[in-house]
Amino acid sequence: MIDRSHALPLAAQARELGISRGAVYYEPAPACQADLTLMRRIDELHLDFPFAGSRMMQGLLKGEGFAVGRRHVATLMKRMGIEALYRKPNTSKPAPGHKIYPYLLRGLTVDRPSQVWAMDITYIPMARGFVYLAAVVDWFSRKVLTWRLSITLHADFCIEALEEALVRFAKPDIFNTDQGSQFTSADFITVLKAHEIRISMDGKGAWRDNVFVERLWRTIKYEEVYLKAYDSVGEARASIGRYLNFYNSRRPHSRLGGHPPDVIYFNQPLLAAA
Repeated sequence: MIDRSHALPLAAQARELGISRGAVYYEPAPACQADLTLMRRIDELHLDFPFAGSRMMQGLLKGEGFAVGRRHVATLMKRMGIEALYRKPNTSKPAPGHKIYPYLLRGLTVDRPSQVWAMDITYIPMARGFVYLAAVVDWFSRKVLTWRLSITLHADFCIEALEEALVRFAKPDIFNTDQGSQFTSADFITVLKAHEIRISMDGKGAWRDNVFVERLWRTIKYEEVYLKAYDSVGEARASIGRYLNFYNSRRPHSRLGGHPPDVIYFNQPLLAAA
């Protein structure tokens, strides 16, 4: 897929393939099949029980016949980039140099496209491995503006998706994320500040702040990801891309009066007429 002898620079090849630059240079340690099976089931259980931490997750897995220790469950959850979603005491501290911004959406009426964008990352299982999916979403229309796949959780693929969205669409007033290190990194924050976008971050582990994007991940996984067994990153990218085109342009959305996101994003009057 990546040709290191080609005249086209590696960064340009990665951009054309829709993968992060970091993925070109990173050599991942392969997970064993037993762990991949566990991770796939943890991902499914997390969608159904987002409040389950490693202790509860171990109990759920044990009830299904999986013999696995709590520490191993916690390790896999960390590798997948997921944690229990519930209101926690504010005892966590940002990484050195990483500022945490306040949540700006509480009580805010979102009534137009490009008023608020949100971004998040989710785990995507494949037949023999896994990748991470990052997406920039318009809060009002639910449209997936841009997205990227990566084999790592480095910030670069999130920055690439953000930069593409800012080129293709009118910039938002507010950009909302969770407190993940990708979104608190100096490089990511610099892009938002350069465009004079207000920064909003969910309360750490607060499911109410994150529920909108969690619903999107549930939809994508149950209607696309869990129905497939991708053999490669390229296959995952192509199949997810086809689904997201369908999601944006054709899939009816009950919260949008039965219209797909593109109709609402590009032609608001149809929502009022519904």
